[in-house]
Amino acid sequence: MAITPNDPPRTLDAAGIAKILPHRYPFALLDKITDYTPGQWARGVKCVTMNEPFFQGHFPGQPVMPGVLILEALAQCGAVAALSAEGNQGKLALFGGVKNARFRRQVVPGDVLTLECELIEQHGPLGIGKATAWVDGQRAVNAELTFAIVDRG
Repeated sequence: MAITPNDPPRTLDAAGIAKILPHRYPFALLDKITDYTPGQWARGVKCVTMNEPFFQGHFPGQPVMPGVLILEALAQCGAVAALSAEGNQGKLALFGGVKNARFRRQVVPGDVLTLECELIEQHGPLGIGKATAWVDGQRAVNAELTFAIVDRG
């Protein structure tokens, strides 16, 4: 993904992310946003630690971050981009689907996931994001994520 910002980076810590996304422990999967352009793209970080609750059962003795949670972390990154856009503040981004997901390496405790999601298409409340997760410069996961922006009920 060729995201090249022209301005100084916009960053969000966990508290800033919580102002945009409704996710809370144990489902808040972003530690920080390192840069984003509202309505266009976001780049974030997830620090994977042995303290994650899913490692208790996935898998004992050989902990591997579940692929669906990596996709969710990518979706949350894309949701920051979508929900920070003018007119979307206070709304909710829902998963619509996943296409062409490829898992290229295991993600284990100690890894730092760099998450990128670029919103490549949007028609009204529906959109598509091109998402990639990296570990130490190696692609771990890439996928196309569809989403819907809805009012919070």
